[in-house]
Amino acid sequence: MPPGETPPGEDSTGAEAGPRGDQARGWGKGPVIILAVIVLLCAAFFIAYAVIVAL
Repeated sequence: MPPGETPPGEDSTGAEAGPRGDQARGWGKGPVIILAVIVLLCAAFFIAYAVIVAL
């Protein structure tokens, strides 16, 4: 490289940047189903509680 020239910069995206393998695909079906069941059970509990208290 001649004197006075700016050397090229480093690559902004390295091999270790970003998620690897299956991590880039998001959540699997299992955790989503389990979370949905828990949310539905909680909602059913509060609805049943509200109905019982209203009587």
